[in-house]
Amino acid sequence: MGFKNKTLRWGIIGCGNVTEIKSGPAYKQVDGFEVIAVMRRNLDLAKDYAERHHIKRYYNDADSLISDNDIDAVYIATPPDSHHYYALKVAQAGKICCIEKPMAPSYSECVEINDAFKSKNLPLYVAYYRRSLPRFEKVKALLQAKNIGDIRHISWYLSRTPNDIDISKTYNWRTDSKIAYGGYFDDLASHGLDLFIHLFGDINKASGVSENQQGLYTAKDAISGTWIHNTGVTGSGIWNFGAYKREDSVRVIGSKGEITFSVFNDIPIEVFTENEHEVFSIENPKHIQYYHVLNMKKDLDSIENHPSTGTTATHTAWVMDKILGKL
Repeated sequence: MGFKNKTLRWGIIGCGNVTEIKSGPAYKQVDGFEVIAVMRRNLDLAKDYAERHHIKRYYNDADSLISDNDIDAVYIATPPDSHHYYALKVAQAGKICCIEKPMAPSYSECVEINDAFKSKNLPLYVAYYRRSLPRFEKVKALLQAKNIGDIRHISWYLSRTPNDIDISKTYNWRTDSKIAYGGYFDDLASHGLDLFIHLFGDINKASGVSENQQGLYTAKDAISGTWIHNTGVTGSGIWNFGAYKREDSVRVIGSKGEITFSVFNDIPIEVFTENEHEVFSIENPKHIQYYHVLNMKKDLDSIENHPSTGTTATHTAWVMDKILGKL
């Protein structure tokens, strides 16, 4: 389909917190993109967002936004339990789509979404924006240059303390097992696992164990997993959301050294070899999805392929479900 060098007009479904700084402004900063409409179920909140961000139209009905003839592309930024419902409507309308991560609560729903867009030859992107961030492109370059030799293993330890919402048992969709079976694992671990697939290739085996240790909510809060990439690199992860402190540490072990970094914390990348220790400090952009959005425009202009598509995100969902024992 012909999208090359066209100005594309976006509509956003679900203009909540994630769109305020992380993503929404990026769609206005990239040349050739503009946001012309937003939707939120509360019309007053939709109007407030539109006025603050200087957007022409606002709706409280998603169908009205999707069917708006002036809209070429739709960014779905709602909680994941509605992604499948809205995405199929966008595909039926014949429009470009970007979906917030995780793509959907289950692998099977991801397959249905991806197939719907493939059947219509429509571009589908998923907001696994770490694939496009300069700090992780640096990690990829270091790996490709074999600074630490051949890669043997990737390990990730992520922990955090329960927050006030968890302790008060206030409702939170992120810990509702009907929406996020793995709890914060679904929301956070998806980012890291997707990044590892980007860095080391697809995964052909994955398994894990999970438990609800705290009893603060219905979703899982303690998960351990292992996997193997097609390249032969092995992987392991521990994710615990009831620990005594926050920690986010990744180690990439090679035949001649190792690389350490964090998935979420903006700390330096470090490279250790027998005779050398290198440190690379690369800050994330203010609007952290900027490069992800920029790369969508490059993909649509046939300059370079986007790293995060419906196909890649569906594979990530398969890995997640395998670790959680859902498949």
